[in-house]
Amino acid sequence: MSKYIIVGGVAGGATAAARLRRLDETAEIILFERGEDISFANCGLPYYVGDVIAERGDLLLQTPEKFRGMYNVDVRVCSEVTRVNTENRTVEVRSVAGVYTESYDALLLSPGAKPLRPPIPGINHPRIATLRSVQDADRIRSLVGTGGSVVVVGGGFIGVELAENLRERGLSVTLVEAMPHILPIFDTDMISLLEVELRRHGVELALGDGVAGFEEQEDGGICVRLSSGRTVHGDFVALAIGVRPDTAFLDGSGIALGERGHILVNEYMQTNIPHVYAVGDAVLTRSAQTGKATALPLAGPANRQARLAADRMAGEVRAYRGVVGTAALKVFGLTAAATGQNERALQSAGMVYGKDYRFTVIFPRHHVAYYPGAKELALKLIFRLSDGVVLGAQAIGAEGVDKRIDVLASAIGRSLTVADLEEFELSYAPPYSAAKDPVNMAGYAAENILLGRSIPLLPHELSAELAAGARLIDVRPPEEYHAGEIAGAQRIPLPRLRERLHEFDPQVPIVVCCKMGLRGYLAEQILRAHGLTVKNLVGGYTYMKMQHEERN
Repeated sequence: MSKYIIVGGVAGGATAAARLRRLDETAEIILFERGEDISFANCGLPYYVGDVIAERGDLLLQTPEKFRGMYNVDVRVCSEVTRVNTENRTVEVRSVAGVYTESYDALLLSPGAKPLRPPIPGINHPRIATLRSVQDADRIRSLVGTGGSVVVVGGGFIGVELAENLRERGLSVTLVEAMPHILPIFDTDMISLLEVELRRHGVELALGDGVAGFEEQEDGGICVRLSSGRTVHGDFVALAIGVRPDTAFLDGSGIALGERGHILVNEYMQTNIPHVYAVGDAVLTRSAQTGKATALPLAGPANRQARLAADRMAGEVRAYRGVVGTAALKVFGLTAAATGQNERALQSAGMVYGKDYRFTVIFPRHHVAYYPGAKELALKLIFRLSDGVVLGAQAIGAEGVDKRIDVLASAIGRSLTVADLEEFELSYAPPYSAAKDPVNMAGYAAENILLGRSIPLLPHELSAELAAGARLIDVRPPEEYHAGEIAGAQRIPLPRLRERLHEFDPQVPIVVCCKMGLRGYLAEQILRAHGLTVKNLVGGYTYMKMQHEERN
């Protein structure tokens, strides 16, 4: 009979324990969890803080008692593994009953990650909270009842979700982010949509300004001093500036760690020590696209890693394919989702826009326009120029965002091309999509660029193009002019373009622009067929306006 020890619950540890039991009914399985809960919905914590999830018990996916009864697992909560001896195959455990050791045949580590608390002056003030556990959420809920304002530090997923939920509870919210923009998984050209949405709902943004210190005020609140010298005030502070792997207990174990403390594993989730496995937020896994080491603290990958590790521990062999990096979040009335690599990641890897990759931005409705309630979404598709392989995608909108990104995540995970997207047969009915789904449309637009049918021009490239003598033609119809003027453009509505071809000088290059890019593409084909040199402004006026909002 095999004896398995699992360190840590939640997505990784609890999933592995359940899978091991399904594969091996006779094994002894012990799960150690430092906290009170072995399996809780940590992704739901911001919504419990915001009272969207009203009942605390709804967050508890499994109680220790239920888990024992269902899986016959020896669950030991409030039991912290403080040391691992890989030579003797034992772990040292500290519990309310004292310190003891437990032996194992195979060990799975799922310690997770803990919130960063850098050595900033005043950071240990009792009214500065982090969010990792249900108990942390309880504490923030209690702080909500003591004041009307909060400073959220950190513009990642947790910070933005906390800002939204605390604002929905009626608090005055200031969101502080040291980087120029929130949510680095999105490119800066897309993120303006979410920053505008936050401001529209009353969240004050302090971007590009880190925290220099925290000081208590006479009224008991917190003054947050920023690097710029500016100060912001809140009755309490929610700290969400990132996480680091909770692996200090592995010091001296011989288990190999990365520079930042992540556990190093192979494609079978094995560490460098025989019979020791690791999964979840504490591991350094690999990118499914590049094969390079990466850390991705998300629940989905943790669950899949745990299942594969359990399979390997029980004698079945299946390799982990790596992470694509797919995530979504709600920001008031919008949903935002991303998958694969963004431009920042590509450029960090040495790839150059226009030489190695390009992208297209389209603004389709999430279902057919004639069916009531059709909502526009912004969809950015990044692809490799050498072969058309899809590298990344981002989408933001009120409806239909997660569906498209999930499809594109599947495409990226299989190294499919923009031509493959054109052929995807996706479900269609008027309330749900269109016969040409936004995924198909993104494929069409990208392949037009890839094959040279369309020559794209980005908004930030326009001024140089005009300075070099290009002529800018706005082909929008008159009823769309109210949306905003395109500086320097001559207005020729698309239906009148053919009758005015005599006005064009073949020696003068043309840039065409419309509302969203499609009519610009049609104008591009008309003009090119008549011997003119033409470029189409990517995403039209809508995308250009997004860039203006990003700068402001």
